[in-house]
Amino acid sequence: MSFHVYILRCADGSYYTGHTDNLDRRIAEHQSGIFAGYTQDRRPVELMFSESFQTRLEALDRERQIKDWSRKKKEALFREDWASIANAARSRPRVSTSLDARSNPTESPVSQPPVIVLVRPQLGENIGKAARAMLNFGLAEMRLVSPRDGWPNPDAGPAASGADIVLADAKVYESVADAVADCAHVYATTVRKRGVTKPVVTPEEAARAIHGEPGRSAILFGPERSGLETDDVAVARTILTVPINPEFGSLNLAQAVILVAYEWSKGQALASPPATDLDPPAPQGDLDGMIGQLEAMLDGAGYFFPPDRVPATRRTLRTMLTKPAWTAQEVRTMRGVLSALAKPRPR
Repeated sequence: MSFHVYILRCADGSYYTGHTDNLDRRIAEHQSGIFAGYTQDRRPVELMFSESFQTRLEALDRERQIKDWSRKKKEALFREDWASIANAARSRPRVSTSLDARSNPTESPVSQPPVIVLVRPQLGENIGKAARAMLNFGLAEMRLVSPRDGWPNPDAGPAASGADIVLADAKVYESVADAVADCAHVYATTVRKRGVTKPVVTPEEAARAIHGEPGRSAILFGPERSGLETDDVAVARTILTVPINPEFGSLNLAQAVILVAYEWSKGQALASPPATDLDPPAPQGDLDGMIGQLEAMLDGAGYFFPPDRVPATRRTLRTMLTKPAWTAQEVRTMRGVLSALAKPRPR
């Protein structure tokens, strides 16, 4: 397997640097907007540079190096102007990406979407449901550590309900350490600390930190039956947990993933259901006409009885009918119903 470092030019003229093990797929994700983050609102993008490496760690080191370069130096790289790159290296001291961002407003360090790592998952259906939860909220990279029933699993697809891209690109690892080797920030989801003393955050706090931190983040989820083991939690730097009913603290795998993914998605430009304007309320005269029609029919049917209760009954009826704020169409529909009741059609 090869790993690639790439630079994209965005529609606003800024540059985005990343790494991947599938360059064509990753570029397509950037172009489609499914790859949430910096490029999502800066499409279309254009591939300006790519370089291949044998290991992910080599690619990650190169990515960090290039991210620290000035805009001028990156453009020299596109032209393969090695002399200018060498001169820039001699004349400009290496500084952090955050300092680059202040000196070059067109490019700033942007966190990448977190990787979801399922540790020893047991059922294919649960892997599929977790994939569905991920894609609902803009996450597409799943890693599996020693899935019990192997991978791929035929039961995962139907449960994913169309989140096939997540399952197709899922990677399998033998250990938690291997799965998160390229990640700078690792969170372990658990309702218990399991004897490990680490910072503890909520999904909201974790999402805020992930959005503010450069580099990859990974979020670990344990097997369905028992959750993460102490050794799994020990790999992480932070524990992620949720306030939960102490009398019933069991979340299934997909529920746990969706809680975390939803909090992360709040910082993304995901689509919301379109707002639909309601029809305006009917004019008061139309509403009075409908109520009058109903009262006349009820009077003819002998509903208003006894006589001393008629005013109160009429007020109750009017109050009930004016509560919903009927639209003009609803009033017309109801009057049609009343007219049909007054003069039923022969069958």
